Amino acid sequence: MEEIVIICPSCQKRDALENVLTAQSNQNVIYECSYCHFSKRNIETSKG
Repeated sequence: MEEIVIICPSCQKRDALENVLTAQSNQNVIYECSYCHFSKRNIETSKG
């Protein structure tokens, strides 16, 4: 299985999906860059 890579919208560095996304129990998804620590909260998903 191929690793999914996410590109940071701030610094353009690449990292594996499991290293940068956190799914919370209330269906919120949080992105945080491992390099520059840019973060985005409450990312819309297909689940709501």
